[in-house]
Amino acid sequence: MNPVVLRVFTCCGLLAVLSPLSAGPTVLFDGQSLEGWEGDTKSVWRVEDGMIAGGSMAGNKRNEFLTTKKTYRNFILRFDYKLVGTEGFVNGGVQFRSKRLVDPPNEMIGYQADIGAGYTGFLYDESRRKKMLAEADKKVVEAIEKAGDWNSYKVVVRGSKIELFVNGKQTVDYVEKEEGMDEAGLIGLQIHGGCKAVISYRNISIEELPEEEKDGL
Repeated sequence: MNPVVLRVFTCCGLLAVLSPLSAGPTVLFDGQSLEGWEGDTKSVWRVEDGMIAGGSMAGNKRNEFLTTKKTYRNFILRFDYKLVGTEGFVNGGVQFRSKRLVDPPNEMIGYQADIGAGYTGFLYDESRRKKMLAEADKKVVEAIEKAGDWNSYKVVVRGSKIELFVNGKQTVDYVEKEEGMDEAGLIGLQIHGGCKAVISYRNISIEELPEEEKDGL
């Protein structure tokens, strides 16, 4: 190969490696340990059969979250979930652009991609505005969600735009118009209080997006 062409090829290859567009997804859970995560790992969160499990069929008294140690701003978050429960408000979710509260310390504040109790695919504002920011079509979710089995979830966050997808179907397309909302924060896995249920997560990955990318998937 011509040395000049080789140098150009090598340079382009290096730029591709350094470019944030080619970074690709990062695995957040190695399937074996909770390295990189924080939460109550003594009585709530554990690793079982290559997945993260939280909660108990004997009962969950309060909300509990397992969070990343790193904060994220713009990203595509992908994960699978399975929620099984028998009594109460059988529910969970995944926080993003969120932070832990000091009081009570088990709670989080920020956006949540909701799961279960008829709210799968909804966008909730946990401990802040305390309301659904965007609702999915419940009939569509009932048709695509496999209750008590594994389902896929995708959360796309760019600037003020938030999109949620369940099993490949878009359920929410939301644009934040209120000022003062945190634009970066932790990812947090939730098991809701007031239920007898276990929620499991697997195949958790995140692809960080560059600041300038705002449109398209």
